[in-house]
Amino acid sequence: MNVTASGRRVLVSGAARGLGRAVARAFASNGDRVAVHFGSREEEARTTLASLEGSGHTLVGGDLSEPAGAAAVVDAAAEALGGIDVLVNNAAVNVRHPLAETPYEEWVAVWQQHVAVNLLATAHLSHLAARRMIDQGGGGRIVNIGSRGAFRGEPDHPAYGATKAAVHALGQSLAVSLAPYGIAVASVAPGFFATERVAPRVAGPEGEAIRAQSPFGRVGSAEEIAAAVLWLASPAAEWSSGTILDLNGASHLRS
Repeated sequence: MNVTASGRRVLVSGAARGLGRAVARAFASNGDRVAVHFGSREEEARTTLASLEGSGHTLVGGDLSEPAGAAAVVDAAAEALGGIDVLVNNAAVNVRHPLAETPYEEWVAVWQQHVAVNLLATAHLSHLAARRMIDQGGGGRIVNIGSRGAFRGEPDHPAYGATKAAVHALGQSLAVSLAPYGIAVASVAPGFFATERVAPRVAGPEGEAIRAQSPFGRVGSAEEIAAAVLWLASPAAEWSSGTILDLNGASHLRS
């Protein structure tokens, strides 16, 4: 299988800002061409697109919570890039819903939203992209963005923790089934890291406690997570297929 180190065609879901933006920039800086996916944040996605090094990048909008929307996103990305060699499943929702405070109707709706976006969209995009990789015949890479919360629990965000645990399991199943085609699949499990969305929390009253979760006394950066994603998508990382890589600054240890 001819998995190249650069010049690849990369689809990053949920790339309008935050980690998705950092991942898109990492691949672009590596010499790859990137399809920047967005759901509703088109202007922010355009900012991401404009910030990418190199040329040949594209913007792809679409609602991943619907199977048809996922198919349309992959079709548009593949048409613009001429195929897909790497998929990064980053798009996710994370809405606070502690059981004791959440009415049942809201609880049901939140769970359905998390399952549709965090789990099913990841599964659908993986199927669609992997089938293209198989048909192309050159192998490929799928990297899923999971979470530390899949292991340590998320009392205020249980659907997030549960769906991220399912994403980890999905990645391991796909790693086994896709290896004969030269497609490696891996996941990262980040702890708390800084993005625009959580900046007020880090700067606010709870910031000290958040930083104290790690013995390094800080939170991670989106760029640190993106660097790991870029490596897992590289030719050198094929033997890491099936792994779940902890990226949490020793804030949660498992063996």
